[in-house]
Amino acid sequence: MDNRTFARLLEETADLMEIDGADSFRVRSYRRAAEAAEQTTVDLMAAAADTARLLEIDGIGKSMAGKLQAIAATGTLPQRDELLAKYGVGLLELLKLPGMGPKTVALFWDAAQIASIDQLAEAIEAGRLSGLPRMGAKQIEKLRKGIEDYRRSAGRFRIDIVDEEARRISAYLLNFPGIERVTPAGSLRRGRETAGDLDLLATGPACVPDQTADAVEYVAAYPGIHDMIAKGENKVSFHVQQGLQVDVRLLPTGSYGAALQYFTGSKAHNVSLRQRALKMGYTLNEWALARLDDGTPVAAATEEEIYAALGMEWMPPEMRENLGEIEAAAHSSLPQLIAATDIRGDVHMHTTASDGRSSIREMAEAGLACGYEYIAITDHSKNLAMTNGLDEKRALEHIQRIREIDRAMEGRIRVFAGIEVDILADGALDLADEVLAQMEIVIASVHTRFEQSREEMTARVLRAVENPYVRILGHPTGRLLLRREPFALDTGAVLRRAAELGVAMEHNAAPERLDLNDRDLRLAKELGCRIVINSDSHDSRNLGKMGYGVRQLRRAWLTPEDVLNTRGAEEFLAGLRARP
Repeated sequence: MDNRTFARLLEETADLMEIDGADSFRVRSYRRAAEAAEQTTVDLMAAAADTARLLEIDGIGKSMAGKLQAIAATGTLPQRDELLAKYGVGLLELLKLPGMGPKTVALFWDAAQIASIDQLAEAIEAGRLSGLPRMGAKQIEKLRKGIEDYRRSAGRFRIDIVDEEARRISAYLLNFPGIERVTPAGSLRRGRETAGDLDLLATGPACVPDQTADAVEYVAAYPGIHDMIAKGENKVSFHVQQGLQVDVRLLPTGSYGAALQYFTGSKAHNVSLRQRALKMGYTLNEWALARLDDGTPVAAATEEEIYAALGMEWMPPEMRENLGEIEAAAHSSLPQLIAATDIRGDVHMHTTASDGRSSIREMAEAGLACGYEYIAITDHSKNLAMTNGLDEKRALEHIQRIREIDRAMEGRIRVFAGIEVDILADGALDLADEVLAQMEIVIASVHTRFEQSREEMTARVLRAVENPYVRILGHPTGRLLLRREPFALDTGAVLRRAAELGVAMEHNAAPERLDLNDRDLRLAKELGCRIVINSDSHDSRNLGKMGYGVRQLRRAWLTPEDVLNTRGAEEFLAGLRARP
């Protein structure tokens, strides 16, 4: 299990305990532990055998260390199992409805034994909610609509899908006279790998309170709307065709910064920021940072003004996860995060020689268009028959074609010869070492047998990185976002051995992968791993999607110095594991 599984089990236990009426202090202790499990770079599964190691984690006490050990040993928690036996697993799904918290769920259980979304929907249709506290006609209708929305669009959406929708809607909004600026907020602005919805903040003369009627009607006429959720004085909510919920807020320029800060989040970051504001005699909300004593606004127009008034540097949105950024900003010690413009090369891409759709020359020209100084062509090896992978003979011929294109580019861009070689089930590679020896870039990746146990997969990957010709470990956990979970792997053990050997860890920037994730990237840096970011493009048009991966590097607080391909060609090659 990964750390997020530990965090989810603790958070679910806290919710169930609150519904059951447990002591609030005990509930808070589980929530604090869940947050600690989510944020720590310590591999909880590996650390479970050492109580002292668990106690070193901020937010984990002796009692909670025992809970973590129970999860590691059994995959669950006795408290959670007992409460689920009492109430049923449907209670956890009820908590996923918009605006539904443990107190409301407890109300439904106590009053009507409602323990699932289906039972809630039946109770609404039968009129059994009328008369319950806080359950007027408007609230019941809101619940009905929430159930419909959840059933239709319960999932999350990849960052590129949400980003593309944000671009389309923003372009539409900016065509309206009086809307001058549109900024995405929420998960998209923070660069999270997936998002549950899309928040767009718009400002300009048309967004002044009491003068927004025309702008609201214009937003509501967006041709991409699938169904309307709500339309108010300054907010329009709707679903687009694929089920993504979009909330467009029209805001006056004077409070735009406060709203942008508030709706960007994260929730944990905002809670800590509000606590800091209170200690300084201020109150902070989506309208302004204001004095507590008389409500006088202190800052509201820009985020920079708000953070400055709180004695802090402005911080990039990707950092706002309550992972120490507030303290760093207060001490002017924020790192200079990597930017897309720092990337000088891309060394993982495929051509028509295997499963790509562009030629070597087309990929080289696309690399030039991205401003790169070098690329590497790394087609698949023979084990992946479905991708027309290269055997030894074809690989050697392919090397010669790559060399020819490199010469033809006349120094405008370097084109390195490489391969994405398959890691077989036992950890062996599926091309002979004498072929790998002739390539500048050898990326080893797992593409099959994902069902292996944690021990088997870890031994398999460790054997692969021991091969002296492997210079980069590709998409190290094998996940496909919203489609396939990471395979079982002792990531810490792999990262430590890779650091010892000088094997670089890839962050695969393909938006369907984004692998390693931000947490594992932080751990890789802590362990001294070399890191390379690649697009894994199969089409020349996809090289430009590297930015989605850069945002994950920024979420991990990585700087240009932490990533090898921010260096020129020769320095990059020298930074990789030396070839035999």
